[in-house]
Amino acid sequence: MKQTVTSIQKAKGTRKLTMITAYDALFGKLFDEQVDFILVGDSLNMSFSGNKDTLSIGLPEMIYHTNAVCNGAKNTFVICDMPFGTYVDKKTAFKNARKVYRKTNADAIKIEGGKSKAKIIKHLTSNSIAVVGHIGLMPQNVKAEGGYKIKGKDKQNIKSLIKDAIAVEKAGAFLLVVEGVKSEAAEAITDAVSIPVIGIGAGVDTDGQVLVWSDMFGFFEEFKPKFVRQYLDGAKIIKDGLKQYVEDVENKKFPSEDEIY
Repeated sequence: MKQTVTSIQKAKGTRKLTMITAYDALFGKLFDEQVDFILVGDSLNMSFSGNKDTLSIGLPEMIYHTNAVCNGAKNTFVICDMPFGTYVDKKTAFKNARKVYRKTNADAIKIEGGKSKAKIIKHLTSNSIAVVGHIGLMPQNVKAEGGYKIKGKDKQNIKSLIKDAIAVEKAGAFLLVVEGVKSEAAEAITDAVSIPVIGIGAGVDTDGQVLVWSDMFGFFEEFKPKFVRQYLDGAKIIKDGLKQYVEDVENKKFPSEDEIY
């Protein structure tokens, strides 16, 4: 059964939630009803488009890919990542979130930021936009922070992260992604709020987990983040299959009599 905002909130403390990314209808359909959520992440700018960070993708591309995923995953809660620069103020954020709602079947949007984005989140949720928050390591801040830096390394930073989480919850977000934080920080954040917390690189004590599909299935070969567990050696499987295809063509083994008209 497809999740709703209400059922998601009720899952807090009762069971672990699962989320995976997807960028097209093919994988959306493969993942449909297998997980609680599918995130159409701006990570596609790196794993799908080959860019070095998430910053250069625009709203039209996110809408295109969200539509594709929704076409494949008709029975799963789909979240659209709002790309860099699309929620700089309340007016801009609502204009762009409304565009996502009107042009896709996404169930919610996700934006990065804690206390600094609370007023924007409040404006969105007050205008019927379901919002997922995102704190901790925020990929859209990569240039401002000079790289991808782990958070929650000291008590002061943990307190700051908790304040961010509480601000996001009070603003009306129904779900929170916490990325790239020490496990003790993630646990403290999870305990501090009543909405479910989904971790990525944040340890086991959150309410659920999210991974990028190309990382967890071994298709992205450039590097493997420490927090990723690979459940499949996808790149090797594809390469082996392709090698066999080439050999079959060269040796006239494909197509066979059963594969021609």
